[in-house]
Amino acid sequence: MSLSLEKILSEIEQLTPEEQLTVIGHLVEHIKKHINQAQPKRKWSDLKGMAPYPLLGEDAQEWVSRTRQEWY
Repeated sequence: MSLSLEKILSEIEQLTPEEQLTVIGHLVEHIKKHINQAQPKRKWSDLKGMAPYPLLGEDAQEWVSRTRQEWY
């Protein structure tokens, strides 16, 4: 653990429980922003044209019907 991290953690321990919760909330919001930036939302329209039609020579409705029968 780095010295600066140890110092930060030591200072956080000196805070009141309410202040510690504020620190936690700030960190959670900060991390959420980075997670959302790292993984952009995808649209179904982005998949358009990626698979040939009919996929593997099978009609979509036939595939759904066959797959459902296999589940039971």
